[in-house]
Amino acid sequence: MLPWFRAARVPRTRSVFAAFLLAVTLLVAPTATATAASPTAATATSRGWNDYSCKPSAAHPRPVVLVHGTFGNSVDNWLGLAPYLVNRGYCVFSLDYGQLPGVPFFHGLGPVDKSAEQLSVFVDKVLAATGAPKTDIVGHSQGGMMPNYYLKFLGGAAKVNALIGIAPSNHGTTLLGLTNLLPYFPGVEKFINDKTPALADQVVGSPFITKLTAGGDTVPGVRYTVIATKYDQVVTPYRTQYLNGPNVRNVLLQDLCPLDLSEHLAIATVSRVAFHEVNNALDPARATPTTCASVVG
Repeated sequence: MLPWFRAARVPRTRSVFAAFLLAVTLLVAPTATATAASPTAATATSRGWNDYSCKPSAAHPRPVVLVHGTFGNSVDNWLGLAPYLVNRGYCVFSLDYGQLPGVPFFHGLGPVDKSAEQLSVFVDKVLAATGAPKTDIVGHSQGGMMPNYYLKFLGGAAKVNALIGIAPSNHGTTLLGLTNLLPYFPGVEKFINDKTPALADQVVGSPFITKLTAGGDTVPGVRYTVIATKYDQVVTPYRTQYLNGPNVRNVLLQDLCPLDLSEHLAIATVSRVAFHEVNNALDPARATPTTCASVVG
């Protein structure tokens, strides 16, 4: 503890950190609620999602792989976007990754580099089933960042045409600056590192983020789109989500529709404005303007 960090101030700081933990709990709660009422994988398949008999059409020649975020899973994260894309003629697939022993439903918690290895195996499975030479990846939060490790270090660039990140943690997050409090609470940072490695990997300046961003944000041959919201309360500051490099398009949701108040979860689960922009990024040759009117599209 720093010598000028007086005891009288400790309760206040503890209260702030308690609020931080409460915020994390509240962020997870919507996912937990959704899980209780989630359709099974079979139900998702019956809607044409995760249907391994699906063959890409001439209009949409690449399968779309959806990559959930931290604390998410392959169903709950995509109850809105997956049917939206299926209804527009895409072959859509989603995976679970980053599982921890004894932790059901809430995934994306394991080491991010190991999760990227799981994504690599899943992409190979999808390409083998569909016969397509490449896929497009759409990911939320960690799911928008983790695939970049696959592209840069695991040979994924040869198998991916486009990576579309929805509120991705591309350069890590300060979680509204609250990660700066970790040094004041001995043992908490170790607990996060040991028990939820993905959270530790996504902190600004972590060894993982340093490795991921060294040498540039992107790799040749892949198109990148980042869709961010200025109301993001998880990946902060929101501009750290943006990528630098060729073939990159960084989009702020409120530039498309100032009335869209979506935060970190809503931008990927319910925002039809964001969904429309995902569709544009998947099929730029047929893109149409994304506006507030896209909510009825």
